[in-house]
Amino acid sequence: MSVYSRSLSRILFILALSISAAAEDWPQFRGPTGQGHSTERGLPLEWSETRNVIWKTPVPGLGWSSPVVADGRVWVTTALKENGGSLRALAFDVARGREAVNVEVFRTRNVDLLNPKNSRASPTPIVDGDRVFVHFGADGTAALATSGEIVWKTKFSYASQHGNGGSPVSYGDVLIFSCDGSDEAFVVALDKKTGKVRWKTYRHQPWDQAYSTPLVIRVGDRDEVVSVGAYRAAAYDPLTGKEIWQVEYPDGFSNVPRPVYGQGLVYIATGFQQPSLLAVRADGAGNVTRTHIAWTLRRAAPLTPSPLLAGGELFVVNDAGIASCLDAKTGEIHWQQRLGGNYSASPVLADGRIYFLSEEGVATVIAADKTFRRLAMNRLDGATLASMALSNGSIFIRSDGHLYRIGETR
Repeated sequence: MSVYSRSLSRILFILALSISAAAEDWPQFRGPTGQGHSTERGLPLEWSETRNVIWKTPVPGLGWSSPVVADGRVWVTTALKENGGSLRALAFDVARGREAVNVEVFRTRNVDLLNPKNSRASPTPIVDGDRVFVHFGADGTAALATSGEIVWKTKFSYASQHGNGGSPVSYGDVLIFSCDGSDEAFVVALDKKTGKVRWKTYRHQPWDQAYSTPLVIRVGDRDEVVSVGAYRAAAYDPLTGKEIWQVEYPDGFSNVPRPVYGQGLVYIATGFQQPSLLAVRADGAGNVTRTHIAWTLRRAAPLTPSPLLAGGELFVVNDAGIASCLDAKTGEIHWQQRLGGNYSASPVLADGRIYFLSEEGVATVIAADKTFRRLAMNRLDGATLASMALSNGSIFIRSDGHLYRIGETR
């Protein structure tokens, strides 16, 4: 290849990166809709440590918050062993992976793991306009300017056996998250500008631990924020915190998956010890346990990864790597296949493909179809418990030591 050709190829590659910067952002856990869906096209099907890696950059400390992408930056949180513990927010430049922000948000006595599948920095940030909201469970919540300056900080103490987990959700001018401990359990909404409490609604007793992220949905002419807790899930008015409906599962606790919504149904994972997946009609009021459960999946339901809706089908993978495709309306199982490996990350959907990421760094790509078709398997080094982010024509993957931007490089 001539010098001219190589120069032209390089220019075209840089132009492609700059054009993709106008693509859809991924500003919260599970993307723009909070349900793992992306409108990105041209994402790579195959990659490795030596193929289709646009950049790979070290991430200090340990955290399993998933990357979010907005306005040319990739944000994560991390926990460092530094004179006790330092809980930090980090941002990296999308184009080259260079660190742009590294700021301590909270200090804690230590960052020792409370569970081998968790970290002290597991909730995923939210980028909303010129603010970045970071959450560390009972260790604190904060708003940052995109420059890294801390705007406000607050903290709600509760007893959480395995540390922090669930991420916040944004609604209008409030930030909503769940606080589920064995000593008390509640859902709270904070004023985004000040961090002050707008409303705080306690769950019904008994209380116990849960680690799920709420989801805001539209049902008829009303908005609901669905929050999954121990022994029951509930929908609340996001403006007032008033409970709209609840559904019970008396033996379920330590819930992790974020619910998803479609076909008029909310899909809820019931947690430990024997997980089920409930499909609940979202138009009820009061206790809907006996009236609004459309169907239940009892075999190969997930404890950690969230479900994924793709058209009329629901896809799930359980922690042991058994993937299932079901009819979203009826629960009829189209197929179940063992992918291999163990799973914590939630799957994502783009351009007719579903990407599953195992804890061992292996991504399995399948067709989003009622017939199982494995399209590719891709391996990166290190452990991968955080979920993927899709933006700028690329896949952003966080391992236990690095952040990757995966994209077509030729």
